[in-house]
Amino acid sequence: MRIGELARRTGTTPKALRLYEARGLLGTVARAGSYRQYGEQDVVQVQLIRQAQALGFRLSQLDGLNALHTPAGWTHIATLVATRRAAVARELERLQALAHELATLEAQLHTCDSHPLHLPCAA
Repeated sequence: MRIGELARRTGTTPKALRLYEARGLLGTVARAGSYRQYGEQDVVQVQLIRQAQALGFRLSQLDGLNALHTPAGWTHIATLVATRRAAVARELERLQALAHELATLEAQLHTCDSHPLHLPCAA
């Protein structure tokens, strides 16, 4: 299949596919003359790239993706996933602390509404 068909089947653009190829994320792309030729494995690979992007991975982090079906590739991806999960956990902690601070401020504002002369409200 040509680049337009791959783009349609994977919900991406030809420009994005050329970028993936340039970054080495698709491996070696076959050519028929000046046209790129893609197969079903490329569909799977692009879907994996898009899924990784949706999960917050940057393209620069996916450099070993075309070697996924090797032990080193699986190890690389497993490390990326573990690192991303740890970053998400840290972000969740930060957001939970922020939510607590906002709830505290909201409670103080309600107190100020009902008791405008309350000391923290005057400050």
